[in-house]
Amino acid sequence: MNHLPTSSGTLALTRFPEDPRDQLRAWDAADDYLLQHLDTSETPVTGDVAVIGDRWGALTTALAASRERKAVPEGPELVQITDSFLAQEATWANLARNDVPRGAVQLLSTRDAPPERVDVLIVRVPKSLALLEDQLHRIAPAVHAGTVVVGTGMVKEIHTSTLNLFERILGPTRTSLAVKKARLIFCTPDQAIAPTPSPWPRSYELPDGVGIASGRTVVNHAGIFCAERLDIGTRFFLPHLPRRRGPERVVDLGCGNGVVGTAAALANPEAEVVFTDESFQAVASAEATFRKNTGPDAKAEFRVGDALADVAPGSVDLVLNNPPFHTHQAMSDQTSRRMFTGAHEALRQGGELWVVGNRHLGYHVTLRRIFGNAQVVTSDPKFVILRAVKR
Repeated sequence: MNHLPTSSGTLALTRFPEDPRDQLRAWDAADDYLLQHLDTSETPVTGDVAVIGDRWGALTTALAASRERKAVPEGPELVQITDSFLAQEATWANLARNDVPRGAVQLLSTRDAPPERVDVLIVRVPKSLALLEDQLHRIAPAVHAGTVVVGTGMVKEIHTSTLNLFERILGPTRTSLAVKKARLIFCTPDQAIAPTPSPWPRSYELPDGVGIASGRTVVNHAGIFCAERLDIGTRFFLPHLPRRRGPERVVDLGCGNGVVGTAAALANPEAEVVFTDESFQAVASAEATFRKNTGPDAKAEFRVGDALADVAPGSVDLVLNNPPFHTHQAMSDQTSRRMFTGAHEALRQGGELWVVGNRHLGYHVTLRRIFGNAQVVTSDPKFVILRAVKR
């Protein structure tokens, strides 16, 4: 657990799911810099406030605690907008941990309709420039001439292209001096800029040589990993997917744009495919990709959640997984370990987990610890495909 000093007192904060071994904080210097700026500049946060991209709920919890302390009257809303299910769960947990009632905040996903009016817009700059573009377009109609717009991020996350997006979509933009490798963004809304629709989602056609998925169309909402082209790990995975038949239940775990699960459905029309990801944008992309390439009788579920936490134990025949090895800017195997453990729990006896990953990540060691076995299906100098069976 981390402790963040604020004007409303010291907040106890954790990431989600909480792991005592996790040394990563639930906030960073960019969050701290923004909160200090709001305090020292006496920026009013009593109107309708929207927080976009809050990674673990630190900003939302701090603002909600401040509003509770100042007894902001009912009416103005504090809204968090995030693409991350885990960020939402972390926010709820951190609010409760700091005795802030759930009713003090409204949590929206990036797929929900944004608020109709925003008096203070807080933007935690995301890793994905495309997601920032999409969210600024979506929130722009709610911004008015008096809206205070402040963004924050680490220096390595804020580029000229970042500032250009704020300037093009909302209005004149400048940055602060760097403090502890963090920077603030200040934007003045220009009412002469007419709101325009987001250019997302976008589509592309899969190349030849990727098995049954060759030539198929992939739909990508903003922020999806490799939204402009097929990533090389998935390109390696697709031609080597297991060839199975019959009424099986298959999970595309960490589905992204859903191309792996869609390929599995095309190869086995009797299968029911469960697409699951912690990203709302990813699950929307997976559903669009699946619908684009399959017929009306194809069976699928689409779930936003924490890996396989909501899938019944012993209910799955096959899990397909290309796990991420980054948590925002930090490299970590925490996500892959949770995915592998969840897969073992969800699989029936004899069920299989197929994983593709960079060779240097050593997933075979983790799989053998969890499953008791791990077989190399195929490999090349960069990637390896592993198969683990639930005994």
